[in-house]
Amino acid sequence: MRVYVKELSVSTKSRRDLVNITSLVEDAVRESGVSDGIALAFVAHATAALFANEDEPNLRRDYMALFERLVPQDGRYEHNKIDDNGDAHLLSALLKQHYIFPVKGGRLVRGTWQELFLAEFDGPRLRRITVVVMGDGGRS
Repeated sequence: MRVYVKELSVSTKSRRDLVNITSLVEDAVRESGVSDGIALAFVAHATAALFANEDEPNLRRDYMALFERLVPQDGRYEHNKIDDNGDAHLLSALLKQHYIFPVKGGRLVRGTWQELFLAEFDGPRLRRITVVVMGDGGRS
């Protein structure tokens, strides 16, 4: 079994931002030499998350509106007494910090429109994402 680990750095541009990181994860899978297995992406931050969905401008706006409805930025959060980002922590907890895709034939297995997003809730920041690809080799 091969295990390949790659650290990615992704810059976000605003307080709440969505960054499509699919191609970065696909690059890591290609570099890994793994033909069949899994690819795990993990964002090591308490105010960011990962999710998969279609990358369409209206859907991006819908996500931003959903985030604001669920956890308004100007809410009265106890955590804001320490650091003014309680909303970011809460949104991150509602989503997750990892995402797993199967790998088959040296490529991510994903739906036709499925893309992987870094969801930023406390930016702009430089975010660190660890990609771990594990499985059988078979390609040189």
